[in-house]
Amino acid sequence: MTSASIDLLPADPLLPDAGEPAADPVIAAIASRHGRWLKLATQFLRFGTVGGLGFLWDAATVYALKPFVGLTIAALGAYLVAATMNWMLNRLWTFRGSAQKDGLLRQWLTFLGANLFGFSINRGVMFSLVWASPICAAYPVLPLAAGSLAGMFANFGLSRRVVFRDAA
Repeated sequence: MTSASIDLLPADPLLPDAGEPAADPVIAAIASRHGRWLKLATQFLRFGTVGGLGFLWDAATVYALKPFVGLTIAALGAYLVAATMNWMLNRLWTFRGSAQKDGLLRQWLTFLGANLFGFSINRGVMFSLVWASPICAAYPVLPLAAGSLAGMFANFGLSRRVVFRDAA
């Protein structure tokens, strides 16, 4: 935490203050574990928020491109737009300060490459629902949402461990 940030959680009376070593090794272990879980939860919530914004970019791009290139090409192009926006926001907010030594192009390509598994889950669910359900074919926002949720967990894990590894 920086000095300019605000702590929304009250101080835990069992844990030492930041920068103060714990006198008891058990308390030190609890503090360490508590801090790691809090950091992970914060990153996941931020990643989910960014993913929600990415979903909006994804859906808007699909709907904008669909009349001109059809649903399949629109969905593939939209993923690239959404993934790029997600990479940028995750770099600036979710995992800020981590792996910043990588150049922008290299990190963006690493993000796209690392998230290919999540992409295959995302679009696999999306296209399966479109092909299986006339309602999903008529309203692509429904399978887009399902695909985004399905791929989110894989993308979070890979982004955290591969792309923004210093924040893990």
